[in-house]
Amino acid sequence: MLGAAGIGLFGLGSFTLGGASAKPKGKFEITRTDAEWKRQLTADQYYVLRTEGTERPFSSPLDKEKRAGTFICAGCQLPLFSSRTKFDSGTGWPSFYAPLPKAVGTSTDRLLGYPRTEVHCRRCGGHLGHVFEDGPKPTGLRYCMNGDAMLFRVGKA
Repeated sequence: MLGAAGIGLFGLGSFTLGGASAKPKGKFEITRTDAEWKRQLTADQYYVLRTEGTERPFSSPLDKEKRAGTFICAGCQLPLFSSRTKFDSGTGWPSFYAPLPKAVGTSTDRLLGYPRTEVHCRRCGGHLGHVFEDGPKPTGLRYCMNGDAMLFRVGKA
């Protein structure tokens, strides 16, 4: 896990890779042309969801979101994570120990020269972030998500 010191050591360039080819292969329930995605999403959402970019740490208000509710995909509004599974990882990105059932898919990402597990929306294929094995109980997993990839819906978690 890279904390603030690791980010400073490697520079933010290490965290802003986009446009490479870790994109999950296959068909998704929701597909759009690149032009349609650009019209639907903000520039930051497009960068993260469609080009596998990574927002700057501590830049998303969703990192500090504490209300009860559901985090949904900014691309297709699929419910992804319950606020009950959110925790403060100290990384500057919204973190969860488990997704909602059948919400996400994974693929192997080697963009930094070593394998990582990339997490994407199972319905539209949008890049959400990565999952690491350094999270809290009960799963031991840390789903490190980009806030720009999600929206928050207040309500029952």
